[in-house]
Amino acid sequence: MPRWLACPRSVEQQTGRTARWLRSFSHRSCFCLLALLVVCPPQPGFADCRLLADLAPQGAYGVADGNGRIIQACRPDQPMVPASVLKIATVSAALAMFGPDHRFRTDFFLDRSGNLYVKGWGDPTLVSEEIAAVVQELRQRGIHHINTLYVDTSAFALTAQTPGSEQSTNPYDAPVGPLSVNFNSVAIVKEPNGRIVSGEAQTPTLPIMQTLGRGLSLGAHRINICTGGCDVEARTAQYAGELFQAFLQRAGIPVDRLGGQQIVPEDAGHLYTHYSTRSLVEVSQSMLYYSSNFTANLVFLACGAKRYGFPATWDKAVQAVHQELVQQLGPDTADEIMQVEGAGLSRRNRVTVQAMLQLLNRFRPQIDLLKNEHGIRMKTGTLTGVYNLAGYLPGGQAFVVLLNQSTNVRGEVLDRLVRRYAVGPSSTLSAQFSPVH
Repeated sequence: MPRWLACPRSVEQQTGRTARWLRSFSHRSCFCLLALLVVCPPQPGFADCRLLADLAPQGAYGVADGNGRIIQACRPDQPMVPASVLKIATVSAALAMFGPDHRFRTDFFLDRSGNLYVKGWGDPTLVSEEIAAVVQELRQRGIHHINTLYVDTSAFALTAQTPGSEQSTNPYDAPVGPLSVNFNSVAIVKEPNGRIVSGEAQTPTLPIMQTLGRGLSLGAHRINICTGGCDVEARTAQYAGELFQAFLQRAGIPVDRLGGQQIVPEDAGHLYTHYSTRSLVEVSQSMLYYSSNFTANLVFLACGAKRYGFPATWDKAVQAVHQELVQQLGPDTADEIMQVEGAGLSRRNRVTVQAMLQLLNRFRPQIDLLKNEHGIRMKTGTLTGVYNLAGYLPGGQAFVVLLNQSTNVRGEVLDRLVRRYAVGPSSTLSAQFSPVH
């Protein structure tokens, strides 16, 4: 039997007998090769790693068609840290469980002594403008004076704050609570004379700002309310209480004192339920656009309370979202999306490319909720050493890029995918696209 040659060019030097054998062998082997291709089709995740071998030798990516069929992938079943692309799973579960028109609520009670109780249920949209509207509603309902204002935080029972939080001053590390106002962050300006004032025209200057701004440099700052550590329930109750008090007094409704945390007594009468002016689908779009960890985790906790009842806990949320993803994706795929919180902050979260592609196939009717970057609908995910993307290419294909490495080359990987799969007018997109940071 002739031996295989190391260099194809040497074939030209073979004798006629050997050449005739090769021609005969090639005819005999064609059928066998075709049979092998049918029985053992190429599996995604191996040869297709060539796309990013020079950029991310340990990275993973995948592309799927409009029916969810994976058409190209590398390491599609390797668990990776997802960072904020995990927010897509949280939104998908929440929209299915609540419906797009769901609105978060906050309840108000009044007892016989003229004390007002504000009970929160995890509304992420309670900003200054909403609170101003609430106060006008309370005034129209005959509230002209309040003895003590209490905050009821009993709707949550969190044994720890958000998994993965670095407890920094940054707003993205803001704690969550059942009555959270202004995303549990404050805008502060420290003037040259040392005076501390609110950094927002719509938000009054509050006593809590004096405490939080004490060690800050001159100028404008936006920090979360637990900068330097705090008792989260007490601090969120303080912030919410001070903000409601300021707006009530601005509207001509004096508040004699703040009482901190207090469960609504049974004999207090229900006064008013405020529903957020923004629906869940609007909240979700904003959350994905700005990648709000605060909002994502309040939505995540709401899912747990929806399925298992209040008080909301992390364990309830984990189980509820997982069970919803089982319904959407099947148990095997859902098991490849491992969440310990809803925003992607924790490095204990894991996803695979193939699970994310199936999730994106399910999420396709909500494609408009994702940010549009030069015709690409996508969500980024970023932690130190984690640079991910997930979304839809201009041609409609779902794509996922998961890079758990020290260098951020996701823009270059996406550019290669765009060049390969873009169709029609969007084929020039790669020349316009700047890498995501």
